[in-house]
Amino acid sequence: MNANQIKVPFVDLNLQHQPIQTKIERAIAEVIERGDFVLGQALSEFETAFAEACGVKYAVGVASGTDAISIGLQACGIVPGDEVIVPSNTFIASVIGIIQAGAKPILAECDRNTALIDLAAAAKLITPQTKAIVPVHLYGQMVSPTQLLDFADTHNLIIFEDSAQAHLAETEGYRAGGVGKAAGFSFYPSKNLGAFGNGGMIITNDESVAQKMRSLRNYGAPKKYFHTELGTNSRLDTLQAAILNLKLPHLSSWNQQRNQAAQYYDRLLQPLKERDIFPITNLTGVGHVYHLYIIRLNSHLAIKRELIQQKMAARGIQTGIHYPIPCHLQPAYRYLGYQKGDFPEAETLCQNVLSLPMYPGITKAQIELVIEELSTIIDILQK
Repeated sequence: MNANQIKVPFVDLNLQHQPIQTKIERAIAEVIERGDFVLGQALSEFETAFAEACGVKYAVGVASGTDAISIGLQACGIVPGDEVIVPSNTFIASVIGIIQAGAKPILAECDRNTALIDLAAAAKLITPQTKAIVPVHLYGQMVSPTQLLDFADTHNLIIFEDSAQAHLAETEGYRAGGVGKAAGFSFYPSKNLGAFGNGGMIITNDESVAQKMRSLRNYGAPKKYFHTELGTNSRLDTLQAAILNLKLPHLSSWNQQRNQAAQYYDRLLQPLKERDIFPITNLTGVGHVYHLYIIRLNSHLAIKRELIQQKMAARGIQTGIHYPIPCHLQPAYRYLGYQKGDFPEAETLCQNVLSLPMYPGITKAQIELVIEELSTIIDILQK
């Protein structure tokens, strides 16, 4: 579609970048002037600021959200042969990070209303080899901290939070990343806090875990040319850190705008509930940071989802699907032994979810247009 024909983009990063573009350019120029492109001053400053924003003591910048999971789990003591529980309804990076840490991912069912991990189902997967759980704070909504802590205490497990979509999300007095032993974040450009490329962060309150993270990300070297760990090369670029640090003070406001947009979506979608079309349930109120705004289509419309997307696009509205295939049915992971039907809730969600435009600065008029066009298309398809 021609950019001029797009009335409501799926994501519009220009809205957040334009007002601070001059400051971003200056931050980049300062890094260039210093020439400290790897593990430089801006990275240290951003790590300190991000840890403070999340309410924890330590933050360690890495090259991606996937590496944040892999390095973070290793730093928490996960070793080859360990089993780590993770929901099947998530982006595949959650699983890849576990595998890269040497552990075996044990996939779990999700709740049909929230799309988050079903802890009751996960409890049935515990074996003597189970050492950790990776709850995914999906779409910007946290898994219940009190339920997670009770689950981990009951089964003696490490909690490593996948917070890639939940920057500064809150519930029950906890902020995303402050519940477990450690947590991983992604700074992919479209995230609530996005870089101008790839990037990630691991946070923790444990000093020894933080020290091991720093070593693992830098060739396993706690100091130059002295390698005590089987590490890797995964460091958040100083340039990206400078950009992210400049954007960080705006994050709370941007999250608030997302939540307000979601509330308006919710209100306009009320008439469609009688046709079994409704948003993923929000159990965390204003603490939900809505990285994505997801609706569920009834079974009749779900089989026409691609057609709905095409018709929406023809009207200038971009949509997405998060995610079309659950992790247990991805071809590359057949060796894990899962089959179709193993996680019916996750499979059903993947068949009937539709992601609507969501970003800071989306207007009420744009949201109204999205729902108006969606309703019109649904009316036509249901006749």
